[in-house]
Amino acid sequence: MPNLATWMRKKDKKWFQPFFAKHPNIHVWDASKSPVAMKEADGLLLIGGSDIAPEFLRQEIVDPSVIDKHVDVARDRWEFAVVQDALSRGLPILAICKGLQVVNVALGGTLKLDIPGHTSAEMKNQDVQPLRHDRRTNHRFEKVNSSHHQAVDRLADGFEVEAWCATDDIIEQMRLRNYPFALAVQYHPERGTIYDALFEDFFARLKDESDYSPR
Repeated sequence: MPNLATWMRKKDKKWFQPFFAKHPNIHVWDASKSPVAMKEADGLLLIGGSDIAPEFLRQEIVDPSVIDKHVDVARDRWEFAVVQDALSRGLPILAICKGLQVVNVALGGTLKLDIPGHTSAEMKNQDVQPLRHDRRTNHRFEKVNSSHHQAVDRLADGFEVEAWCATDDIIEQMRLRNYPFALAVQYHPERGTIYDALFEDFFARLKDESDYSPR
């Protein structure tokens, strides 16, 4: 039984459960409930959440007031540590919303700490934001459900952009080059009905850890 490591807020479980239910053979290991032994993990899922705590950012914070007051330092400490662990072992990684921001910062990138026009309820719950794609992109969605107030600024070394917002060029999907599988999306595939192939691609890569090799 593959072990999937994640840190999941209680309010997010209802969104991910339908995808997990299709794969009862995958054990979801929630670090918000109990310690996770990453040496036994076969994949890493990083999901949405509050802003990254300032102490983990790799940039000057000109206006601290734009950062969410309700950051989760314990979660950030765990996620930044397990990203490095997962990468060192070649584990598959799917990063969503804040997860995309975490992997970008963990590998040396920076964030736009406050962006206008991306927080409406319509954008959060409906696939209305148009995308443009790199021609090599495997998972292509014409429109996505992306609502957030932060985004990638400087892209971390090793990542390549797969999709971006057609109206303002905000990065919405990126992949780590020369790595088995590390896909990061700014939108919320767990909230939509068109993203099954993306999750299936990720779940199919959760195999016995002996199948992996370090970078």
